[in-house]
Order: sequence, then C-alpha cells, then structure tokens
Amino acid sequence: MNTSRYALALAIGMALSACGHLMPKPPAAGTPLAEVTARLGKPSAVYPEPDGGQVLEYRGQPMGQFQHMARFKADGTLLSYEQVLTTENFARIEPNRWTRDEVLRNFGRPAEVVRSRREDGEIWSYRYKEKGVWDSLMNVDFNARGTVLRVFNSADPLLDDRFKGL
Repeated sequence: MNTSRYALALAIGMALSACGHLMPKPPAAGTPLAEVTARLGKPSAVYPEPDGGQVLEYRGQPMGQFQHMARFKADGTLLSYEQVLTTENFARIEPNRWTRDEVLRNFGRPAEVVRSRREDGEIWSYRYKEKGVWDSLMNVDFNARGTVLRVFNSADPLLDDRFKGL
C-alpha cells in the first residue's frame, strides 16, 4: 500500500472510531415501538408480518453495505434489531419457496433491480460485505410470479478495483 493510501485509510479509521459514540445503541428486545422510532427515527419502510407483527426497515442501500431491520411482535414490542445483509442471513433464502414479500420482510428494498430474461422475472441486488470482507452483491432472481428461482453472489462492480476503467 502506498503512503498516501495508508494515510487515507488511517484517517478514515480514526474518524470512524471517533464517531463510534455518536452511533445510537441498538434498542433492546421488549422496547415499545414508539420508543424505538423516537430513538432511531422514522423507518424508510414498514412491512406487515403474517402474525400481526411488523418489520421496520432502516435503509442502508443503495450505496451502503448494510440494512437494519427492527422486528416487532403483534403487541408492539421489539423482538429483534439487526443488520441483515450478511452471508449467513442470505443463506436462509429458500429457492422455489420464498416470495418477494418474504425477501422484503427479511432484507428490505434492494440496491438495484434489473429485468431478467429468465422466466420474465427480475433480479434484486443487495450490496454487502461477503463474510465481512469482500465488496459483493447478493442477487436474488425471481420469476414473473415473484418466487425466488436462485440466489447468487457476485463482485460489486462499483466497489471492486478489477472493474475500474472498464
């Protein structure tokens, strides 16, 4: 790594560590909905759960590699709050069973949507750090009925140096 890149990386790291205390502490399970939204702000989307609960999306896409989802029980208390764009979470998607609605409730809106010639569907792409390291896209391929056909990852052309200048 050349000196200027090292200096830049060091400066960014120091800035982020200095701002760590500004990041809100995640709300604890059992926290009421009103308290969570007062602390975290208005969500970018809200998705109803079949059991009467709801999921609040705190969007990091399209350019961030994170997306936080707050899951609430039907009684309005927080069940969980997590950054959902992880290799382990994407592995839970079941092709031929999951639908667009299930993907939305679990991962929120994608960074990109493109039409797919395969079964006249579309592909939703989420920016994330594969295994916490590699700048990647997780791609969820849907058919025209909105059922997941397959899930596959690829390098993120916007963040991967191998694609620069192409």
